[in-house]
Amino acid sequence: MPYRRLPNTDAARIRAIKKALEMYPDDNIDKAPYSLKLEGTIKKFLPNFEIAVNNSKEARERQIKNSHKFLKDTKKARLYISHFIQVLNFCIIRGEIKPCARTYFGLNEKDSKLPSLLTEQEILEWGEKVLKGDKERLNDRCGNPIYSPSAALVRVNFEDFKKSYYFHKGLQKNVTRFSKKVSQLRTKADEIILELWNSIEHSYFYIQDETKRRELCEKFGITYIYRKGEKEKMQKKEIISKKQLQINYIKEKNSVN
Repeated sequence: MPYRRLPNTDAARIRAIKKALEMYPDDNIDKAPYSLKLEGTIKKFLPNFEIAVNNSKEARERQIKNSHKFLKDTKKARLYISHFIQVLNFCIIRGEIKPCARTYFGLNEKDSKLPSLLTEQEILEWGEKVLKGDKERLNDRCGNPIYSPSAALVRVNFEDFKKSYYFHKGLQKNVTRFSKKVSQLRTKADEIILELWNSIEHSYFYIQDETKRRELCEKFGITYIYRKGEKEKMQKKEIISKKQLQINYIKEKNSVN
């Protein structure tokens, strides 16, 4: 026997609720397979659920669309900050800048090791340190300006990263907020569909013909799933039944003649 399967995606939930609402016989509610009260609940709930699902989808699409730019800006900021510190170390090795210059950037005076720039927070932290430190270094006349890259180029790429970072975080918050709203409404949607389908099946329970009963329920959006090989068995059974009816008809016709 096929069994019904409740929707497992938001799109399927909306389709199921819409189908039942579209099929509701407003001109003859006595023949409706579910109550007028439930219809009112659906009409009130469905628009809110659709808006929430669409908002969540759009927010996620905007986040995905922005991800490419964000990753590009992150990579460039990391590269410029890293290269600036590397050039600083090269200048120190060549004797152009004194080792004490490292302290302006929060680095160990005797250590040429590059700081970690793996995370976004580390890029934010070291970007600020590099720009602030280099300004203080030049004010104190601790060596000449650094080029390739210059502090100005580091600033441009770092500011691009910061804008992209905070915009991306805003998109993430929107995705989380809309997803939470959908999750709350999803629970209500499942409750409505369960009540709806139970009512529809109960309304057509009196119909003896199982296939006909199932077809009526399917018109109102109920989804039935056949177990593996079950549909083929039912089709074979129907074919055998039809053949048997034909044989019986021929026998009866011959007996009359």
